[in-house]
Amino acid sequence: MAGLVGLRAAVVAVAVLIGVSAGFNMAQAAPGDDGRNAPRGTLTPFRSDQELQQFLQRVRKARRSRAVPAPAPAASEAPADAAAAPSQDKAAGESITNTQEAGVDEGGIVKVFGDYLVILRRGRLFTVSARQGDLRPIDSVEAYPPGADARGDWYDEMLISGNRVIVIGYSYSRGGTEINRFRIGNNGQLSFEDAYHLKSNDYYSSRNYASRLIGTQLIVYSPLYLPYGVESLDWLPGLRKWSGDPQAGFTRIVSAREIYVPRAVLDDEHADVDALHTVTTCDLASPVLRCRGVSVLGPNGRTFYVSGNAVYVWATQNRWWRNEDEDDRRAPSSMLFRMPLSGGAPSAIGVRGGPTDQFSFREDWREGVLNVLVRSNGGGDAMWRGEFSSGAVALLRLPLGSFSDGTQEAPWGRYRPLPRPSQESYTFQNRFVGDYVLYGSGNNWGRPQDRRTSLVMTPVRGGPVTQMPLSHGVDRIEAMGRDAVVVGSDTSDLHFQAIELTSGWQPRMGDRYTLERAAQGETRSHAFFYKPESQDMTEGVLALPVARAARPAHRQLAENSAAVIFLRRAQRQFAPLGELGAHEDGVVDDACKASCADWYGNARPIFLRGRTFALMGYEIVEGQLDRDSITETRRISFAPRAW
Repeated sequence: MAGLVGLRAAVVAVAVLIGVSAGFNMAQAAPGDDGRNAPRGTLTPFRSDQELQQFLQRVRKARRSRAVPAPAPAASEAPADAAAAPSQDKAAGESITNTQEAGVDEGGIVKVFGDYLVILRRGRLFTVSARQGDLRPIDSVEAYPPGADARGDWYDEMLISGNRVIVIGYSYSRGGTEINRFRIGNNGQLSFEDAYHLKSNDYYSSRNYASRLIGTQLIVYSPLYLPYGVESLDWLPGLRKWSGDPQAGFTRIVSAREIYVPRAVLDDEHADVDALHTVTTCDLASPVLRCRGVSVLGPNGRTFYVSGNAVYVWATQNRWWRNEDEDDRRAPSSMLFRMPLSGGAPSAIGVRGGPTDQFSFREDWREGVLNVLVRSNGGGDAMWRGEFSSGAVALLRLPLGSFSDGTQEAPWGRYRPLPRPSQESYTFQNRFVGDYVLYGSGNNWGRPQDRRTSLVMTPVRGGPVTQMPLSHGVDRIEAMGRDAVVVGSDTSDLHFQAIELTSGWQPRMGDRYTLERAAQGETRSHAFFYKPESQDMTEGVLALPVARAARPAHRQLAENSAAVIFLRRAQRQFAPLGELGAHEDGVVDDACKASCADWYGNARPIFLRGRTFALMGYEIVEGQLDRDSITETRRISFAPRAW
């Protein structure tokens, strides 16, 4: 079984050593394509399995001649307009997740069901009652099917739909992406309902999330890398209900007529086709899970983004050995796919370079434009690839009506060249906030270093670019309403720098707060939260897990955060409110046997109906928040008994 612990554990070891580490109605939250935003054309599906097989045979032959190795298959396949807008939890009536798009929830480690917090950690689900001022552990269950051997599995993301808790995971030993459903009662009790497997490679990204939820529709992105020497189509996307038999077969959910390819790729025997990118939608309200998939063929580097209207997949060649901005005459190295959530065939357009992560995108539906911040070198956001990008920077403003059958290329005039970051070798951060896109570079997953850098701010719709020098790295960019905050570290301290985007005709540096001898406790976007307290959202409280003293970021996978810090922003000034800290006795030996690294973190600030909590490992600490301070009022441990 040791070999099934899998790719993620091996990558962590390397990172530590080197210091880095068809009947679905999806239109509930999104308007359909109107005339202006409708694509000019759509991609070509294969007409039959035979036609698909012939194309794949031609691709394999050309790939062997290039002698370019493909990514290793997963164990399961062998042999076979608001920036940082919070999602709304209907059961709770309040948001606790720092999501990218309003109305599009993202899989996370803590959600709300009625009066209960639901927490996913280290292979288990927990519920904690917050009813009528209470704070009390209620129930816990394994996050996988009863009796299953989960030692080769990772349970990463959780969503709540109605009275169902959905756990998304990846199994190296049983079949790919897992969708496990649990029932939650009005008393907070949990019970396993059923489990399903999607045939896929690992979806993991150090920045992105694999699942989204719109209404009752689950949206999951998953890649499948084309295998060598397999003439059958048994490896294509499939679904099975878990019966306890790891040898049970899958039912295909993607027919040949649901696999699309750009016409230019179909006609080019040397096209770079290494992966099948699949978006699966499932009706969570169905007693038996019903799913359908839509797939596109392209390069294996990928970054995906979900708006309220569509899923966008930017498929990129892995170009670590070449620099796209050295030769503008080559054909585009990337393809941008658009899969509408209202149904219909995907469309595509040829593009250059690549986005760093999902925050490189913003769809402006009313303007009919997709904005993407791209760099000339990168390979998508799979695993830790999002931490490494370099080269030229440009803002692509692409009319939604430009998408077609993939034979067209985004015109050069749609790319606005922008300044390169001052540090090329460290993590690149970017974010759309209000009318601007902001970016800069900071520390990576290694030890924080002193890096004087700059923050670049560009008006999305045109105007002068502003560059602001900083005495610390850019490790996080978050929205505070229509203003922004940059969080970054040097060798010893953690800095919170306000960026005022609404105070005048151009951005300006706002107030700064420095927390001495500290670093971010987590790098995930969900670890941050800003709770507005004024109508214009310029005043509010922000919170973030921190570690003491400053430590390498990769240690977040194995160590708890020391505390959650709270700052109030009032009259554009930061005021420290204090911290809710973890206790050493809150760290327990849980005899973990599944999902034993906190890939998605273990600490979150939670603002719920006038109450304030800090989740840290197996502890929840409640604080009384007033105008000038936060004071601990109680803490509980929901740690499991030894398994």
